[in-house]
Parts: sequence; C-alpha cells; structure tokens
Amino acid sequence: MIKKEMIAMLLAGGQGSRLGVLTAKVAKPAVAFGGKYRIIDFPLSNCINSGVDTVGVLTQYQPLRLNTHIGIGIPWDLDRNIGGVSVLPPYEKSKDTEWYTGTANAIYQNIEYMDSFNPDYVLILSGDHIYKMDYEVMLDYHKEKGAEVTLAAMPVPLEEAKRFGILITDEDRKINDFEEKPENPRSNLASMGIYIFNWKTLKEALIANASQPSLDFGKHVIPYCHGNGAPCYAYEFNGYWKDVGTLNSYWEANMELIDIVPEFNLYEEYWKIYTKSDVLPPQYISADSEIEKCIIGEGSQIYGKVYNSVIGCGVTIGEGTVVRDSIIMNHAEIGAGCELNKAIIAEQVQIGDNVKLGVGEEVENETDPHIYNHGLVAIGEKSVVPSNVSVGKNSVVSGITAAEDYPDNYLPSGKTLVKAGDKA
Repeated sequence: MIKKEMIAMLLAGGQGSRLGVLTAKVAKPAVAFGGKYRIIDFPLSNCINSGVDTVGVLTQYQPLRLNTHIGIGIPWDLDRNIGGVSVLPPYEKSKDTEWYTGTANAIYQNIEYMDSFNPDYVLILSGDHIYKMDYEVMLDYHKEKGAEVTLAAMPVPLEEAKRFGILITDEDRKINDFEEKPENPRSNLASMGIYIFNWKTLKEALIANASQPSLDFGKHVIPYCHGNGAPCYAYEFNGYWKDVGTLNSYWEANMELIDIVPEFNLYEEYWKIYTKSDVLPPQYISADSEIEKCIIGEGSQIYGKVYNSVIGCGVTIGEGTVVRDSIIMNHAEIGAGCELNKAIIAEQVQIGDNVKLGVGEEVENETDPHIYNHGLVAIGEKSVVPSNVSVGKNSVVSGITAAEDYPDNYLPSGKTLVKAGDKA
C-alpha cells in the first residue's frame, strides 16, 4: 500500500476578482509574476524544496492556462510514478455534480484522492501568495507540539489586523480563539491560510461538516476541530509573505523584486523557484536602449528606455519608447515613441506607436475604484490600443479598441473602456 507522510493540497481555483482585467481570462494563480514566473510557481517550488513530493492542485475558474503550465509537473521535479502533481478539477459524479463551493468543500470532494496516499498529515496551501517557506520545519513544529491542527501565522500591524483571520494564543502558541476579520482585534497574529492537519482529524471534520453551504476552513473546519478539543497551534512565520490579491499589492510585489537589496530574492541558490520555461532566444538589447534596475525575461527585444520595471518573456519595446515603474507581461508588443508610467500590461497586448499611458491627474475610477487605484493603468490580456492615444491614471482598457473609442485621442483618468465580450 502507498504511504506518504505528508501530502499537499493546493487551492488554485480562485478568480481573484480584485485583480480586475488581469484575471478576466485566467485564474489568479496563473497570472504572470516577476518576469518569467506565474504566482503558483511559489507554493509549488516551496513544496519540492521542502521535500513534499505529492501535490494535488485544485482548479476551477478558467483552468486552461494553469493546467497547461503545470502539465505533469516536470519543472518542479513532480513527475513521479507515485505521488507527483495531480490537477484536480471538479468532476461529474453519478449524482449531485457540484462545483467547489468553498475552500474546504474543494478538499472534501477529493477525500478519495488523499486517502489513496494514506498520509499521516495533510498540508493545505493557497495558490496565490508570494513567499518562501520550509513546510518541513512547520511539520516538525506540529509534531513537537503534539498538535492536530497547526496554522501558519504572521504578525501584522494592529491597524491592518481587521483584514485577516486573527488567532488568539497562549504563551505556548496554543490557540484559544479565532476572530474572522474582527473590528477590534485582540491580537495581531494573522492566519496565512497555510494549515497542517493530522489526516484523521481533517477527514472527520470534513465529513461532519459536509452539508455546510460553502464549507470553509476558517469559518467551519478549524472552529469545529478546536471546539472538539483537537490541540490547535499557531506556527509563527517571520519571512517575506505577500498576498498579491489587489492590483496595487501585485504591482508592489513586482517592484520589490527590483530593489537594490530585494527583500524577496529570486536568485538564492539553495531555494530555487522553478517554472515551466518556453524555449526562447536570449534577450536583445539595442545600442540605443537604456535599462536601469529591471528584470527582463528571455526572448525580449528592447529598443527603447526601461527604468524600474519588470518585463516578461518575448516582449518587444519599440524605439524611442520610455517605460517607467511598469509591469509588462509575456509577448506584449509596445510600439515606438510611447510613454508608459505605472502601467500593468497583461499578456499578448498590442500597443501602437506614440501611445501615452498614465498621464494627467489622479481621478477615482468610475466603475471599480476599489480595484483601479494608486495611479495605475491596467490593460487586459490580448487588448489592442491604437497609435497616437493617451490614457489617464486609475483607468482600465480591455479588448480590441480603435481610435474612435478615444474622443480627441484621449481616455481621461478614472475611465473604464471595456469592449463588448470582455469584462473588467
């Protein structure tokens, strides 16, 4: 019989609606990050670096790119005969076919998969955070404490604590109480959505709560375990951890990669981040170009000037174009004579010549001010922006647009331009 000490279940089904047009056509864990990676590469690389060689990836929303990216797990050395990586979408059953309705419901629907490895422990991960963490150290802590449930947690500033699930513990880090996004937090220890369960404890909790609508770990499973006397502990993590759930935090996390001394280092020898790399030629940097403090992906051709930006793979930046503080994802084409300031350009976008992005005053976005803010300009995947137009700040463009969509060749700050069939 197969026996694995610990297997991982990676929740990667989320839409990530606060990323706006970046996730209109792709699941959040598959969004490009850091020039050549996708967000899911970070937890997957953590697994292989921590010696966890059996990972179930639960997909749901727009899974195609995620499935293609993961494949059979070769880049992460997860193409194993026993274990390895398995993509687990919701599937048709003889009766009661249902989508995954909550984080724990997705795990519940895959009890059979987990049982097949007869694990002692199950590690639950989220597919949309940027961090490096040794799960083996967390497992050692879990065993040492005699815990049945261990939650990774990190201290956050008290004024931000109301955005998180908060853990109240004793001096031994045993959890006494939970508060989900409390108005007046009693602690600043925030749950990171990373859990280790004894398999027996998890299985029993999932079955007991199966009928809950939108079965969730924070709301149902963990309180159930705690209420039934299962020892629950907080494992404090003090490394770099970023939830790239909003456009601004996504932009910030990319910009932090190019700091002179980056807080999050992609270049460490002993903790590599693995990804599926396309076979691309090397970068080409022309004689007239200027590049300062940037990440430039393979196969990109730079003829203009690029400062403090993260450029993906296979990107073209035309002559006389100046790019500042921007993220340009794979296979985007930027014409000649353009100016880009604080722009996030999704994959396979085409931008004409003499286009200016991020000009003028900051004005609140007219449709989704909670998404498009901080002066950023977002251009959705496969969009086309015609030549000779200017676009203001806190704005969004998605779809194949033409000159007539820009009265006086200008889309003012705070505007949303989404062509039929696309969604912002």
